[in-house]
Order: sequence, then structure tokens, then C-alpha cells
Amino acid sequence: MATTMPVSVRPMTVDDCDLYRELRLNALADAPRAFGSTYAREAAFTVEQWRERLAARSTLLAEADGKPCGLAAVIPEGPGRSELVSMWVAPDARGRGIGGHLVRAALELAEARGVPEVRLWVVEGNPAAERLYTRHGFAFTGEVQPVREGEPTREYAMLRPAPGTGTGTATGTGTGTEER
Repeated sequence: MATTMPVSVRPMTVDDCDLYRELRLNALADAPRAFGSTYAREAAFTVEQWRERLAARSTLLAEADGKPCGLAAVIPEGPGRSELVSMWVAPDARGRGIGGHLVRAALELAEARGVPEVRLWVVEGNPAAERLYTRHGFAFTGEVQPVREGEPTREYAMLRPAPGTGTGTATGTGTGTEER
């Protein structure tokens, strides 16, 4: 049985630039197939590029026992819809509910900003992520695309409709993972 850890989730600011860079590069190194970007690409970012990214999206940091252990970001996708991106939990913190804390915080943030319909993309081959998202009301839409142009790994869209608008369309059969 996993030990219960005090978990907190907070928005990151541009002042968290160094920490964000470290965690994002850890995520890209840990799960290179799960993201639309690569370690090499983002390792070359300047400090200003990292700061711009933090300023342009709502990035959430999860901490357990005071230690940074996960990331997720929410970006606007269109009228009434947000996208959950860059979801990652450190390997030593997995299976302890950190992902659930991040997803709940992302959904709350989207709703507070008036964009309660949230979409994400899950990479084939990670049923744990698929179960996490399904527990939080996401369903497959049937949309499929390559994770990165020219590569064979696919990702599947999942949608959590705005509360009170239905259950979404569950037509896809992807197997899921943490996002871009």
C-alpha cells in the first residue's frame, strides 16, 4: 500500500522558470514518446523562451511532501474549450494520486476561466493515463493523430464536456498516456 503524502498543486509563475525548465526536461527525458516536443528541442530553449512559455499558459506544479513531482498546463483552444497539455508525474511519485490532483486542478482552472470543456491527447500504450482521464470524465472522441509529424506513434483525443452538457463521444479505442 502506497504511503499517503501531503499533495499541493499551485500555478507556476515566471519566477519558477528554472524549476519549470528542470521538470519539463525531466518529463521529456522520462517519456520521450509521450510529448509533441523533444528533449533536444527544449534543452536548446533560452531562458527567455522558458519565461515566455510560462507566461503564455497556465502551468500547474504538483508537490508532495514539499518536493516538486508533477506538471500540467491548461491552454485556451477556442470558444468555450481548453486543452490540458504537458501532463507528467515523476516516476517516484506515480501511483499516489498526484495525477488526479493535477487533473482536478486543471479542470477547476478551466472552469474558473469560463472554458469548462477540456480536451487532451493521450499517447497509445499507457492504460494508467487512460484510466486517470476516464475517472475524471474524459471520453475518447475518435480523433487520432501522430504525436510528432513523420513518426509512427499515435495519440488519441479525449474530451471532458462542460459540466451539464452531456457525456461526450466515446468512439475511439486508444490506450493513452500523459500529454504533450
